[in-house]
Amino acid sequence: MPAQFVLFDGFDPLDVLAPYEVLTAAAMFTRTPLTATFVTAEGPREVAGGVPGVSLRATARLDPARADLVVLPGAAGDVREEEGLTEEERRGTVTERLRRALATGLPRLMGEALGREGVTVATVCGGSLILAMAGLIPGRHVTGHHMGLDTLSAFGAVAVDARVVDDGDLVSGAGVTSGLDLGLYLVEREFGPHVARDVERLFAHERRGVVWRERRPSAPAAR
Repeated sequence: MPAQFVLFDGFDPLDVLAPYEVLTAAAMFTRTPLTATFVTAEGPREVAGGVPGVSLRATARLDPARADLVVLPGAAGDVREEEGLTEEERRGTVTERLRRALATGLPRLMGEALGREGVTVATVCGGSLILAMAGLIPGRHVTGHHMGLDTLSAFGAVAVDARVVDDGDLVSGAGVTSGLDLGLYLVEREFGPHVARDVERLFAHERRGVVWRERRPSAPAAR
């Protein structure tokens, strides 16, 4: 199972590492080959997270053609309104870090991932905001950090106030720690509830909330 975890300057480390560790543990339990790669829109480089002193090294460029799963995190940083902040403070806000991510080649590559059959895109926290602000998910059901739900709606997504939202090939998690629940749900979808339970016990974590699923109407049966 090839999985690509997207990094960009100012990413939230927990958004990435929570589902990464959960999926790695599931692969261990099931003895399933998992190729988990840290990627960027630009290619291999050291990427500074939004938490001071934390960085990860991307070893490849995001390539949806080589992925079954693409995980897109949000940003970490100052959550204050930008008005009244100094220029230096403004550069450290979540809003500005998401804005800078949107100015890269990331939206185009994520659009390719969303349009590619067989690829599941998963977002954590503000990752869904990147997709919505790029105009990639109009009418799609998603969740994200509670502070960003109105923005999701403003950009045409259908914002759902839930811990995890399953809209088929687009699965999203709410706030930062929901990355664990998102990861466990992806494990349940891929490997079944028994494996998800084993991983849950390994991490001493009890999943919270319910998974909101979009049920699309089925085609009428032939008569």
